Amino acid sequence: MELTLREKYGKIFAEMINHSKAAAKIDETCVFEEANVETRKYMDILLAENILPESGLGNVENFKAFYDAVTKEGKHGLIMMEHYSNTDLPGIIYLLNKHGEDWSKDLANRIIAIAGMKLNEASAGVRAFCESYSRVVVYPSRSLDAFMKTDATDEEKAEEEKRARKINFAAMRAMDTCKKKGQVILVFPSGTRYRPGKPETKKGLREIDSYLRLFDVMMLVSINGNCLRINPENPEDMLADLVVPDVVTMTASPVIECKKFRNDVLASLPADCPDPKVETVGAVMKIMNELHDEVEKNRK
Repeated sequence: MELTLREKYGKIFAEMINHSKAAAKIDETCVFEEANVETRKYMDILLAENILPESGLGNVENFKAFYDAVTKEGKHGLIMMEHYSNTDLPGIIYLLNKHGEDWSKDLANRIIAIAGMKLNEASAGVRAFCESYSRVVVYPSRSLDAFMKTDATDEEKAEEEKRARKINFAAMRAMDTCKKKGQVILVFPSGTRYRPGKPETKKGLREIDSYLRLFDVMMLVSINGNCLRINPENPEDMLADLVVPDVVTMTASPVIECKKFRNDVLASLPADCPDPKVETVGAVMKIMNELHDEVEKNRK
C-alpha cells in the first residue's frame, strides 16, 4: 500500500520543522531564500530512499555544454523543466550531485528556482521541505486570478493586487542579481504540477515569454519517472502526496539561444496571430513534450 509523505516521513518532517527558518508569509522583503543546509540533510535521506539507483541524467553532454556556456562564456543561463511533483527541483540537484563530476556538482550549487509563494504559506511541513533549496519566490498569476474570483471586497482585491505587484517586482530584481552572479535560474513553465487527466496543467504560462527575453541560453529538461505523486483523494494537500520509489531520468535538450529561438518562433507566426507570447511558450512545451515522449518510449 502506498503511503503518503506525511505517513512515511512524519518524524523527518517534525525534525525539519525544528530547523525551519523560511518566512511563513511572503512580502517584497523576503523573496530570496537561500538553501537551508540543515533541512537539506533530511531531504537527502528522503531522496536517496526513493530515487532508485538506476536513476540518472539523460544527454549528460548537454548538461555539460550548458554549464560551460554559463561558466566559460559568461552566458546568463535558464533551465526550463517539466513539473510533475515537489521532488522535481530536489531531484535534479540530487542527480547532478550523484553524477559526481566537479562541473555537475557546481551546476547543482548554482541553481536558483522560481517558486510560488504557496510553498511557503501552505503549511510548516511544506515550507520546511521546500526551503532546502535556494529559491526566488513569486506571486503566481494563477493564484492572483483565483483570489480575484473569491467573495473578497473590492478593497481587499485591490490590496492583494498591490501585494502581488510588490512581490513580483522584488522577485525580478532578486533574479537579476542571481543571474549576474553566474547563478542559474530554474523555472517550471507550466507553473503547476501536471495532473493526469487535466491537460491544461501541462500548458505553458504566457508570462514565461519574458524569461526568453531576459536570458542568453536555456536548457529544457524532461522528467521521466516520479517518486512523489499527487494523491487523487487529496490533491491540494502536498503532504498527502503518495511516496512511490521509482527510477527517475532527467534528460536535457541541447543548449538553445534564447533570443534566436524566440525570434524564430515569432517569425513563423501569421501577422494576425492573436497572442504571440502564447506561441513562444507553446514552442518550449512542445520540445519538452517530445523529449519526454522519446525517453518514455525507450523506458517502456
